[in-house]
Amino acid sequence: MKCIIIAAGYATRLYPLTENFPKPLLKVQDKPILDWLIEDIDGSGLVDEYIVVSNHKFAHHFEDWARLNNESGQVSRISVVDDGTSSNETRLGAVRDIQLAIDSLEEVPADGLLVIAGDNVLDFSLQLFVNYAAQKKTSAIMRYFEPDIARCRKSGILEVDASDKVLGMEEKPAEPKSNWCCPPFYYYTQKDAQLVEKGIADGCGVDAPGSYVAWLCTQTEVHAMEMPGKRYDIGNLASYEQVQRDYPGILAHK
Repeated sequence: MKCIIIAAGYATRLYPLTENFPKPLLKVQDKPILDWLIEDIDGSGLVDEYIVVSNHKFAHHFEDWARLNNESGQVSRISVVDDGTSSNETRLGAVRDIQLAIDSLEEVPADGLLVIAGDNVLDFSLQLFVNYAAQKKTSAIMRYFEPDIARCRKSGILEVDASDKVLGMEEKPAEPKSNWCCPPFYYYTQKDAQLVEKGIADGCGVDAPGSYVAWLCTQTEVHAMEMPGKRYDIGNLASYEQVQRDYPGILAHK
C-alpha cells in the first residue's frame, strides 16, 4: 500500500511560524507532526512508501526531512512530489495534488492508497482505520460527531446509514444535514483511486480533499468509520499552542 500525504498548503493562519516553514514539519512536543503520523502508520507493516505532496516553496524542507528519515531506515521509504506552486493564490488544490501523486506512481497498488492530510494529529492509531477499510472491502473515510453547527458549516458533512455506508457528503454546507464531520483521512481502493482524474473532470471540486469523496460516494460504495478518539486540528497559533500543551500521544482504544 502507498500512503499519499497532502502537505502543499501555505498555512497562512499560522504566520509567522509558517511563513517560511511548512506546517506538517512543526513540532508537537518532541517531534514533527508528520513523524507522529508516519511512525504510527508504519507499525501496521502495510505501507511500503509515503509520497508527500509539497508546494515548491517548501519542497526543500520536506526533501531534507525525507532524506534523514530514509537514511535512518526506521520507517518505509519517503518520497517528495513538488506541485510547482509558490503561493497560496496559485495552489493547485488538494484533489489535484492527490492526482499528481498518483501520476508519480508506476501504477496504483492492488491494495489501494491511504490518503491523509499532513497537518493533524490523532490520539488513536490509524492502523484501526486501515483495518476497518480492509474489513469493509470498499473505499473508506472517518467521521466524528460535531455538536457545534457553526463548525459543521466549515466541514465536510456526511449522511450515513446503520451499516456505516455513506449516503451523501457535502463540503461546507450552509444547512448541514447531520452532525457527522469527515476529517481528512481516506482509504481508496485501487479502482476508486484510478477515478480521481474522472472526478476532477466531472467537476467534483479540487480545493478540499473531501470534495472527491463527495463525488465518489455518488459513484460507488464508501463506508465511514466512527473515530474512537480525538483529532487535533492545528489551524492557528492558539490551537497550535493548545496542542503543544494537551496532546497525549497515541492512546490505546478498543
